[in-house]
Amino acid sequence: MELEQVRSKIKAAAWQAIAQSGVNLAALSSDDQNKLVDAVTAQMLVVMDEVIGSDADDQLTRLAESGDGEQVLWKGRPLLSLVEYYVITNERIKVVKGLLGKDYENYELIRVQDIDFAQSVGERLLDIGDIRIKGADPSHAEIVLRNIKNPHEVYELLRKAWLAARKKYGLIFREEM
Repeated sequence: MELEQVRSKIKAAAWQAIAQSGVNLAALSSDDQNKLVDAVTAQMLVVMDEVIGSDADDQLTRLAESGDGEQVLWKGRPLLSLVEYYVITNERIKVVKGLLGKDYENYELIRVQDIDFAQSVGERLLDIGDIRIKGADPSHAEIVLRNIKNPHEVYELLRKAWLAARKKYGLIFREEM
């Protein structure tokens, strides 16, 4: 289920709970009522993610452990996701999808050609966003790290790791005009 669908369900449940509680919100303007429900919805999303995250941390730690000299720079998952995990090392990006059956995807940093990130207004409120990675891998020309917490920090970390990997292997940028 997409984040906007989850947000809509929580918002509807908040309005329903207010209606069933008998609390009189007539003293608040319509704008203030909407702001209140939006704030409750945003906080509920954060709390739900923390609850889900406590169970996912063990799996992420096992996934991130690497004995071949790779250093784990960052590990995370999309907001409210139980089935998708990301690990960024000094050499590659690992994407794991699936609950019972797992689909593992490795994307070498030296094959990355461009990195961007974007946030909608709602995502800015929750401090999440999408990081798009375009590269020379023919099987996956683009991968997206969806609904990442602190996307600007992860973007900068990934960009620095990408530049370091290219320098390590002697690859240089060359643009055609």
